[in-house]
Amino acid sequence: MKYCKKCLQPDTRPGIVFDEEQVCMACRYEESKRLIDWGKREEELQEIATEAKVEAKKRGLSYDCVIGVSGGKDSTFQALYAKEKMGLHPLLVNCAPDEITEVGRHNIDNLNKLGFDIISVRPDPNIAKQLARKTFFERGNIVAASEYCLWASAYIIADKFNIPLIIQGENAALTLGTSSKQEATGNAYSVVDLNTLRGGNVAELIDGEDNIDMRDMFFYKIPDIERMQQKGIKAIFIQYYAKEWSQVGNADFAVARGLMGRSTEDLHDIGRYRRFTALDSDLCVVNQMIKYLKFGFGFATDEACYDIREGRLSREDAIWYVKEYDGKCGEQYIEDACRYLSITKEQFWDVVDGYVNKKLFEKDENGKWQPKFEIGTDYKE
Repeated sequence: MKYCKKCLQPDTRPGIVFDEEQVCMACRYEESKRLIDWGKREEELQEIATEAKVEAKKRGLSYDCVIGVSGGKDSTFQALYAKEKMGLHPLLVNCAPDEITEVGRHNIDNLNKLGFDIISVRPDPNIAKQLARKTFFERGNIVAASEYCLWASAYIIADKFNIPLIIQGENAALTLGTSSKQEATGNAYSVVDLNTLRGGNVAELIDGEDNIDMRDMFFYKIPDIERMQQKGIKAIFIQYYAKEWSQVGNADFAVARGLMGRSTEDLHDIGRYRRFTALDSDLCVVNQMIKYLKFGFGFATDEACYDIREGRLSREDAIWYVKEYDGKCGEQYIEDACRYLSITKEQFWDVVDGYVNKKLFEKDENGKWQPKFEIGTDYKE
């Protein structure tokens, strides 16, 4: 495992690209931001907004854009940026995760009260649970199926109502550096290339599930992109155009407008050192622990990389945070995940153990997985 020489991103992240100096593309993008003509990008964005308004009027629509929201920091920023700065009239679409948290409910309600119409999509919980079990056993990922409908819902609503613009938030190719899988542009139709969506192939997702057919998967399938483009529906990443976009900046912005975070949890239990991510589902906390065991990094690494790039932490100081929090997960979250998946803790760990990267981890005398590597230092077994 090799680390980016500027941040703490490892080369085990699917789709990551390092250059000849062993610097990840996310760091190179951050460096390039000072060279970007942000005024020109804002002009481009306003042209897109103006076109959407004109098209919506032509089509006799009340809404000129669709924004997929969880109610979290990024979607709160997106919604208010579109409304207040771009002058758009958005329709928000929320695909609620199965067993949404109380914090998640509060944050969606908060967005509603900030002055937005919201369509709430709630996929069949029986299907959702069955798919969560399937992807857990087959991919070592509890929430993979939920990401399909999380992304697809906004595209489906835009397609059905013929709304001319879809606004998404962050392009992972830019901020995570996964540009070998996804184009590093403002084109949000590239979401189908995300590692977890695997091209948006829903048939693959339900393969082998005898009692699930394609009629059950409507909200999991992104509509035909070429057909949507022919209809004049654009899809953009707001982060590509907005200089203000920042993980911490978005959180500060959203908190000032009523966002609630994970204010009571021990940070060690949630495996991160900031309280304003993954707010609507506790399954994500467990999934990040599994990701850590599969790839050698979890969400604290992501947070540290953002902080290093944006100048809030030195690489040395960030290493402390990653060592302290990355890959941690409270037992209560594991127990809740087992209850949800209808498995025992023994079954849970049997599956997880099968996905652990044995080149990076070994069990200690208590049967706990421990890293062989040192954070920030290249490692070869």
